Amino acid sequence: MSKANKKVFAIPRPIIYTGKLLQVISPKLATNLALKLFQTPYKFKAPDREKTMFQRAHKEKLYIPVLDKRIQVYHCDQRPEKVLIVHGWAGRGTQLHSIAKICVDHDIQAISFDAPAHGYSEGKVSNMTEFISCIHEIDRQYGPFTYAIGHSLGGMALMNAVKEGFNIKKLVVIGSGNSITTICNNFVKRLELKPKIGGLLKDRLDELLGSDSENLSTYRVAENVKIPVLIVHDTQDTEVDIKEAHHIDTVLDQSELFITTGLGHHKTLWKPEVLNKIIHFLKS
Repeated sequence: MSKANKKVFAIPRPIIYTGKLLQVISPKLATNLALKLFQTPYKFKAPDREKTMFQRAHKEKLYIPVLDKRIQVYHCDQRPEKVLIVHGWAGRGTQLHSIAKICVDHDIQAISFDAPAHGYSEGKVSNMTEFISCIHEIDRQYGPFTYAIGHSLGGMALMNAVKEGFNIKKLVVIGSGNSITTICNNFVKRLELKPKIGGLLKDRLDELLGSDSENLSTYRVAENVKIPVLIVHDTQDTEVDIKEAHHIDTVLDQSELFITTGLGHHKTLWKPEVLNKIIHFLKS
């Protein structure tokens, strides 16, 4: 198996065994466990390649009133244009350091953040709606923005934010997820639980949201996104299947699909061919 196809994070076997036991005793208990895991980002030590951005960036704590949480914000010195960079689930604001650097090199001020329960931000659990709330508050405090770039869940959150009024000229999504239902089913599959738990997990998300969580799916909100969007996706992405990128592309009004091979879900964040494509798209 190539490095691009390796799973980034393997769920510990004791957790899987616990879930299997719980679903025999009570599907509700198994769903409760799945929901807790679904909303708890796993922590990774930041690799050395992120240290330069962390050391050089201006770091500030920003209070998000609607969440009653403080998040860590990273930004460089003022530039004529601004880009908001949003990491994915279990990521960090410095994870997209190569993208931030090339933006700064092209006179674009890069601003990123650690989402709740990620990096140096407050909280133990989070979800996409919290990502969206952070985007809107950062827009109020640091905007206006010209561009936005999001990876994985960050791409989904940005699409939702644009639908809700986040006013930018261009958007880039990298390895973006698509359907909430599919995400729930895939997560339950990784836990090695029965498929019906996926449906129960989706139902719990609906209860927490107070509406159908599928409405947050990228293909749903894309119908209301009218700005140019660059969709970057790798054919060997094992986190989000390439078919999701094609689906999103068919719904958007002004989209460009940039397909890579052999980069998986994360190498798209620093490979030169992707960085150059992003800058060309933003500046063209």
